[in-house]
Amino acid sequence: MDRPRIADANLGLRHVFLRDMVLSASIGIYAHEHTTPQRIRINVDLGVTDDGALPMSRASVGRDELARVVDYEALAINVRRICASGHVNLVETLAERLAEAALEDERVIYARITVEKLDIFADAASAGVAVERRRR
Repeated sequence: MDRPRIADANLGLRHVFLRDMVLSASIGIYAHEHTTPQRIRINVDLGVTDDGALPMSRASVGRDELARVVDYEALAINVRRICASGHVNLVETLAERLAEAALEDERVIYARITVEKLDIFADAASAGVAVERRRR
């Protein structure tokens, strides 16, 4: 299956993203992970309907108003809230929750979420997971 394009004028999509958010989270299956928060890095990539993109023509500029776009500040606040909402055993579960939350905005048709634990292995920068979800 082909990976969907995340920004495409012909499909009327724009790419909204958050890069390298480093947060502290209670995550992991081991006993010590239940008592000590860990540093995680989160990346969010969203394919969002773009009301300014016109297929096969010159793109127009839409209204210069926050209400017409996915607000990345609100997205960041939501990521922080979900990460602070209690212990999660699996990075997969956290990534899936973040994708589900992003897709609650009807303009978001595609979400790619990456969650990485940063301090797991001395000889690796990180370990984690990426999930991709589409609006049905």
